[in-house]
Amino acid sequence: MNTIIIDGLSYALPLLIIGIGGIFSERSGVTNLALEGLLGFGAFTGGLFVTLVNRFLGLDDMLTFYLSFVAAALGGAAFSLLHALLCIKFRANQVISGVVINIAAMALTGFLAMLVNQAIAGSASNKFLLTTAPRYSVPALKDIPILGGFFTNIYPFELIIIALAAIFWFILYRSRFGLHVMACGDNPQAVDAAGINVARVRMVAVSISGLLSGVGGMCFAYSISANVSPAIYVGAGYLAIAAMIFGNWKIVPTLAACLIFGFARSAAYQLVLYLKIGSMVTDLAMTIPYILVLVLLIFFSKRNRAPRALGQIYDKGQR
Repeated sequence: MNTIIIDGLSYALPLLIIGIGGIFSERSGVTNLALEGLLGFGAFTGGLFVTLVNRFLGLDDMLTFYLSFVAAALGGAAFSLLHALLCIKFRANQVISGVVINIAAMALTGFLAMLVNQAIAGSASNKFLLTTAPRYSVPALKDIPILGGFFTNIYPFELIIIALAAIFWFILYRSRFGLHVMACGDNPQAVDAAGINVARVRMVAVSISGLLSGVGGMCFAYSISANVSPAIYVGAGYLAIAAMIFGNWKIVPTLAACLIFGFARSAAYQLVLYLKIGSMVTDLAMTIPYILVLVLLIFFSKRNRAPRALGQIYDKGQR
């Protein structure tokens, strides 16, 4: 049971932070299917940072580990500006823009990784190798039956995500900017009439989605694969979108959806190990979260209430 909790949390929390980024974007009115590409590009930026620091400075310490998340966040935010410009400045179709960015991110990061590795290592590999992230346990709490799993073998990034989730919850629900974000997604005409720049608010909201997606992508790079490669595009961004929708574009319900997906994935994997089934069935078991998406879609899709202006291109002349 402890293993299910430990592995489930390490998967669910990165999903949560990516989902929170999606909430900011979509609560502002900009549909964001680009989360998959943003997490991938953010992870690429963080992996590039680690590779360059290791190569030229010979450093591979905890400071490098933490700074890689900063690099990933900045990379994701910078790449998200492409989606923001296409959708807000040039008024492109938001769904098509998101899909194109996902495809472009996968191709671009693989190509750039090969160029960098060829230049500094003489090997055209599309991977940036990372050290295994350390894990910590809380001495007294880890021995509690069942609940002890929440305090055992914790990745440092899990604490970072919890802190970021609390900060951005406060920003969205308790700050003036958060009020502007939600108003832009429901009634951008009223926001504009109040003298607030709708385009600027949406630009910042989309940038936040890239920033948080980059952090989530770096978490997956450290925890799942211990490297950055095109293999990091495994559908986690789409799963975060599903969690956000089932959470009705609210942070706490989105957390619940992410925990369900994370624990289902972990439990399926442990069941396969327990039954000693072949690798083909193991791969099938990893699809459990996506099957859950389909099941939840049947029961909860009618209860979802998306922001009223979601996906609508704002035209000042329509006021």
